[in-house]
Amino acid sequence: MDTIINIFSLLGSLGLFLYGMKIMSEGLEKFAGDRLRSILAAMTKNRIMGVLTGVLITALIQSSSATTVMVVSFVNAGLMTLAQSIGVIMGANIGTTVTAWIISIVGFKVNIAAFAIPLLAIGMPLIFNKKSSRKSMGEFIFGFSFLFMGLSFLQEAATALNIGELVANMLANLPFSYDSYGTFILFVIVGAIVTMIVQASAATMAITLMLFGMNIKGFGFEQAAALAMGQNIGTTITAFMASLTANTQARRAALAHMFFNVFGVVVVLLFFPWACDAISWFVTNFMGTNNDLFKLSTFHTAFNILNTLLLIGFVHQIEALVCWALPMKEEQEEEYRLKFISAGLLSTAELSILQAKKEINSFAERCHRMFGLVGDLLGTEKDDDFNKLFSRIGKYESITDRMEVEIANYLNKVSEGRLSDESKAGIQKMLRQIDDLESIGDSCYNLARTLHRHREYTKEDFTKEQTENIHSMMSLAEMALDEMVKIVEHPDFQGRGYAKSRNIETEINNYRNHLKTKNLDDVNSGKYSYQLGVFYTDYVSECEKLGDYVMNVVQASSEKIATE
Repeated sequence: MDTIINIFSLLGSLGLFLYGMKIMSEGLEKFAGDRLRSILAAMTKNRIMGVLTGVLITALIQSSSATTVMVVSFVNAGLMTLAQSIGVIMGANIGTTVTAWIISIVGFKVNIAAFAIPLLAIGMPLIFNKKSSRKSMGEFIFGFSFLFMGLSFLQEAATALNIGELVANMLANLPFSYDSYGTFILFVIVGAIVTMIVQASAATMAITLMLFGMNIKGFGFEQAAALAMGQNIGTTITAFMASLTANTQARRAALAHMFFNVFGVVVVLLFFPWACDAISWFVTNFMGTNNDLFKLSTFHTAFNILNTLLLIGFVHQIEALVCWALPMKEEQEEEYRLKFISAGLLSTAELSILQAKKEINSFAERCHRMFGLVGDLLGTEKDDDFNKLFSRIGKYESITDRMEVEIANYLNKVSEGRLSDESKAGIQKMLRQIDDLESIGDSCYNLARTLHRHREYTKEDFTKEQTENIHSMMSLAEMALDEMVKIVEHPDFQGRGYAKSRNIETEINNYRNHLKTKNLDDVNSGKYSYQLGVFYTDYVSECEKLGDYVMNVVQASSEKIATE
């Protein structure tokens, strides 16, 4: 019974450690999310700055997985090139070694868990603070406390289970000696598998440091170092999974991450015993200590720095390799497919909002193109050409329906994550935007359907005056859509663009009223039939409705100024 309790205590301690790391990372990401995005945008101009950026951000948020998923998301959204992403990923591998150093210095030497409860007292008022930034900092403090409480409990549970003796017995039954290449490769594989399962290299590194500190027979520095190298392979699975449903460029970024880490492991394995001896000599002679945990942390850092130095000059070659391995397929860019968001990119909720914004930009542009097709339909004379174009507009309408549902579902999933109050309010505004964008798609289809019905049910063409009026109304609607796309895509344009959009919408309303009144007079005076007048006013009224939906999108976009 005690053994079962100890096993669950071990798993629960690991769970507390992982949960602490998760909310610590998310808290800091929310606190500095915009700044992190700005840093990424500004500091990836060349490969050296990209590496330094990766080191900085990963050291801050204590999660290489979060950084690489962020990078894959940015590549997917077109905010970062593939070459830039490779540099940041290299830096993320170095930045993640900070966790091992923190654990090596304080994790097992000082009872950090004793300070964890008082830290919670500091974080408590911040957690319940209404100000988003303070709340996020409170979450960071809670995460930090839970992380080290979990680490302390993990050590206690491992001792109670006598895990050192279990590991020693397992090593004793291996078909090859402790210091053989077979053992080293086995530990690389075990490290990769465990990291894939727990989805956090920091957790596997904490377990490795704990086991190494137990002085288990057969589990020396070389075995622990091999386990640490395996973690570098296992940690690539997070970004790889995030990229599965993303576009080709994002999958290439994830593949580059995997290639980079696997290449480093293969190279170091070629001279692994000598590398371990060199690290031991360096720590003993230059750092002046025989601390085993320092040796392992130094190896972890040196491995990633060496790998970066070896490959930093070959970023473009790596880019060419992954492009060759994952060629761009035409069918992958089909019109109905969302370009920037996918369920696989929800690992960092705050950053997922960026993808949604880019997708809404694409949605607005698609509606604009759809209205352009209606204008083309108006001037199409041949029946075959007319029917083909009408069918294409119908397909666009189906696409807008699907886009609304998929973006809404995505935003709802994002809203279930840990978000700041500003981001939650922003999601509500985006939901309003996509609802009205879908209505614009419906209006465009209704305009096309009115033209189709006019063509089917009457042989009477619109008069020259009616045609000129329709084109004038279409021009006003086109101007409204132009302004809407600018406002949705460029936040800085929102302030001055809102007034212009309002003026255009007022002009559309007045023009609609004028044309409806004049239509009654023209029908009564016998200029054209009542039936033709119905089609004419239906078309004009639908243009006015479209203008209303456009204005709703503009209002929702402009209101975001207050929340961002």
